[in-house]
Amino acid sequence: MPPHCSICDLREVCFPCDLMLQGTGHGNPMVISDRRIKQGETLFRAGDDFHYLYTVRSGFFKTVQTLEDGREQVTGFQMSGDMLGADAIGPHFHGCTAVALEDSRVCAILYSHIDSLGDTMPELQHRLHMAMSSEIVREHSVMLLLGMMTAKERVAVFLLNLSQRLKARGYSPTEFVLRMTRRDVGSYLGLKLETVSRMISKFRDDGLVSAAQRHIRVLDLAGLKRCIKQVEN
Repeated sequence: MPPHCSICDLREVCFPCDLMLQGTGHGNPMVISDRRIKQGETLFRAGDDFHYLYTVRSGFFKTVQTLEDGREQVTGFQMSGDMLGADAIGPHFHGCTAVALEDSRVCAILYSHIDSLGDTMPELQHRLHMAMSSEIVREHSVMLLLGMMTAKERVAVFLLNLSQRLKARGYSPTEFVLRMTRRDVGSYLGLKLETVSRMISKFRDDGLVSAAQRHIRVLDLAGLKRCIKQVEN
């Protein structure tokens, strides 16, 4: 198994179809393509017709929705293993735009193939629904918590969530580079850019983190967790 597959949200969908045996004459291999997306380029735009499900193979993305007044709202950040495009399954078009925050690679799986195989492999559809459900529950839980939090708590939980996700992928949970701008972080958390910068400066003054530009080093993980203890209680 390629290393990136072990953390992929769609691995349970791929493997029952003998994806890893493509070209060997075994099973019914799924059509999959490996795409490279340069920093600043879009993987898909809001309103585009839906054809593929994607998982991030390497790199980092943000998903953005444009509001009626023209402002952009960041709705999520996706890293290695995360799924993109599942929100378009129902309406058959994408409701948001996915932008690469750095040079990235994605696996693109033709959804019509998954759908057709589901008629003869109901377990495939079940596993896809489980993967989508996990993604929705994770995002929904974060957004519910954020709605109850102060600015300090929102920035703390953002850093902690990012730390946990990086740790699950084998990266350092205490030292990392923010691929997104602080303006993007503010948009995602419902805060002004200045507020995000002020909270990070406060964490630095309190000895919880060191911050130089986008480079973050968590010095006191337990202390950062205590910033949101009152919400958890």
